[in-house]
Amino acid sequence: MQPAHQLNQPTALEKAFHRDMLQIYQRAKEECGYNATRFLQMVANDGGLKTAQKLLATATPSDGFVELWENRRLDLSMENLVLNPKYRSLFSQQEIETAKERLNAYGFIPQEE
Repeated sequence: MQPAHQLNQPTALEKAFHRDMLQIYQRAKEECGYNATRFLQMVANDGGLKTAQKLLATATPSDGFVELWENRRLDLSMENLVLNPKYRSLFSQQEIETAKERLNAYGFIPQEE
């Protein structure tokens, strides 16, 4: 029998991260009036984890990140969610550093528990 990750079955932690990615989309829409359609499409098509990994692999922050920064709501960014101690095991050290550096560059200090 193959391990679950080889069968592309998401773990409970990956499912929780996916739900939280959908939740930050919803909160940005309700609390900031920001409808991150492309972000939602990516999460729906690729899943929350793959979407976060793709966005962290880019050289610059997404338009959505900048939009959240303009609304002073980087607490709702994917980068901030990645830094949640609950989810750190899903990401490489490089991805965690990228998330941290992006937030710091925009003057946001994440709450680290």
